[in-house]
Amino acid sequence: MMRGKLWVRLAPFLSKRYVSSSSSPSCSAIQPWLFVGLGNPGEKYQSTRHNVGFDMIDAFADSQNISLTKNHFKALFGEGMVDGVPVLLAKPQTYINLSGESAGALAAYYKLPLHRVVVVSVYDPIFLGDTLDWLTEFFAV
Repeated sequence: MMRGKLWVRLAPFLSKRYVSSSSSPSCSAIQPWLFVGLGNPGEKYQSTRHNVGFDMIDAFADSQNISLTKNHFKALFGEGMVDGVPVLLAKPQTYINLSGESAGALAAYYKLPLHRVVVVSVYDPIFLGDTLDWLTEFFAV
C-alpha cells in the first residue's frame, strides 16, 4: 500500500510536464532526476525517524525495481528509468550533517541543475527547484 501511494506522489515529477531536456536545442536527451534520501548510516539509526529519507528511497527503488548496490560519491546509488525518464537514487553514507558532500558531488558529476534535485529528510522536504508544493503535499499525508 505504501509503495502505491509513493508512486502516486512521485509520478507528477516524472510526467512529461516536468521533463526538461538539455538547454541545447540540438540535444534531445532527457535530464535525469536525482532523488537524495537523507539519513544516518548504521544499525543504531535503522527504523528511526532520522532515516525517513533512506526509507523513502528504498520504497521508491523497490517499487521501480531499481537496485541500490553501487557506491558512488559516498552514497549507496542506483539508476533506472521511470516512464522513459532517467532517475538517479542516492542514500549518502555520511551522517546527515555531511550529506551535502555526497549530494553536491552527484549533482555536479551528472551536471544537474538544482531544479532536478529532490532531497528528502525527516526535518524538511527540500526541493531545490520550483515545485515545493508537491513535496509539502507528500509529507502532509
